[in-house]
Amino acid sequence: MASIQRDIEVDAALPAVWDALRDVGRIHERLVPGFVTDCRMEGRVRVVTFGNGSVVREPILDVDPSRHRVAWAAVGGSFEHYNASVQAFEVGDGRTRLRWIADLLPDEAAPKVAGMIEEGLRVMKRTLEG
Repeated sequence: MASIQRDIEVDAALPAVWDALRDVGRIHERLVPGFVTDCRMEGRVRVVTFGNGSVVREPILDVDPSRHRVAWAAVGGSFEHYNASVQAFEVGDGRTRLRWIADLLPDEAAPKVAGMIEEGLRVMKRTLEG
């Protein structure tokens, strides 16, 4: 199983970052606009439309305010398995580190997913710092 971990620091305080991160049904507005063009909730399942037009159903597994962590899965499509999380850590001086971890199958999808994660983090940084 492929495992991807990427970190990025943002010039934004943890409370503001967590407020946007935990708003799982509005990531297209508050966290990754453009990277995600639409998002709607169907119960605990987030239906995400990416900028490239692909649509993914993502059951929300956990929104943990004590660890500032959101975890989700992806069902259907080309994945045999996909589980991911983004967690926010205070680093001081009004800065926050974001850590995105994804575990997935098939392994061959890892380079494409890693690229999407890196782009998503760049958009998060720009949005949260803006």
